[in-house]
Formats: sequence, structure tokens, C-alpha cells
Amino acid sequence: MIRPKRFAFAISLLLVFLAGCQTKDIADGVVRTNEPAKGDYTAFGDAFDGLKTVSDVDYYASDQAVTEAKTQFRSENYGNAGALFYKATRLAPNDGVAWLGLAASCDRIRRFDLSDLAYGRAYRLLGATPEYYNNVGYSYLLRGKLQEARTNFLKAYELAPNDPTVANNLKLLSSSVRNIERS
Repeated sequence: MIRPKRFAFAISLLLVFLAGCQTKDIADGVVRTNEPAKGDYTAFGDAFDGLKTVSDVDYYASDQAVTEAKTQFRSENYGNAGALFYKATRLAPNDGVAWLGLAASCDRIRRFDLSDLAYGRAYRLLGATPEYYNNVGYSYLLRGKLQEARTNFLKAYELAPNDPTVANNLKLLSSSVRNIERS
């Protein structure tokens, strides 16, 4: 009988000590454990002053990588674009645009095994969008699978009949059917 009383006493004593441990008033009611105290130093010896905390960030971490990747893609530097899109997918795994860009970049360097994986992830995140079907159709066109390309281009056309990219890809498909080149 004495042991439970001692245990209860020890617990109540511990609670009293813990209640007195608060060292700083919280002005806005939010505890920020990621904000260093004034005068703290990083592991590299520089001060934390001027570093942004998570609450101060105005953009997603993948935004800059996606922007740079699109620039590289437009410049036809598909390997660099793929590397940057891959970086964006690591920074923000639920960024469907980054996955779609990664798939398109992999198509252009003829890594269709990787593009199929990226298209699968993009579909789960973006759903059935005209951009998705258009890109998948172009992937099949690059592979020489013209029937699958046509099917996907027509799905994109149904969703966005006024999209000039989809219309151009349908024209490209019809011209590739008429002008078969043997190498």
C-alpha cells in the first residue's frame, strides 16, 4: 500500500518541476521550435541571423527547379531539364507538373522506361488533363507507336479542342503516317 502512495507523490513532484520549466512567453500562442535563439550559430560557424524559417517562405521549394527546368527544356537541353525536374520531384514529391516535365524530358533522351514511371506518377497527381494526354501521345509518337499516340492525342483534343499544341501534334501525327521514312 505504501508503494502506490510513493509513486503518486513522485509523479506529482515531477509535474510541479515541469510546470516551472517554461522560460519564455509566447506572444502569438505558437511554439516555433525551428527558430534559433539570438546568438545561436550553425554547424558551419555562421550566425542564424537573416535565415528564413519555414513560416517565412513564400514559394514552394520546387518552384525554382521547375522554372529552370522549363528553361532548359525550351533550349533543348533535355538532360539538364530532366535533372532539374528530378530535383523538383525530390523537393516536392506531390508536384504533378514536375513529374510531367520529368516524363517529357526522359522521352526526349529516349529513356521511355523512366518516362513511363513518371507519367504514372503524374497521372495520379494531375488526373486526366489535356497536357497529360498530349505528352503521353507525343511519347508514343517518339516510340513509333502511332495508334497509341492517336488515341492519346484524341483524348487531349476532346478535353481541349482549341489548344494549338494538341492540334499541331495531330497534324504531326498525320504527316508522319503519310511520310514514312526508312533509315
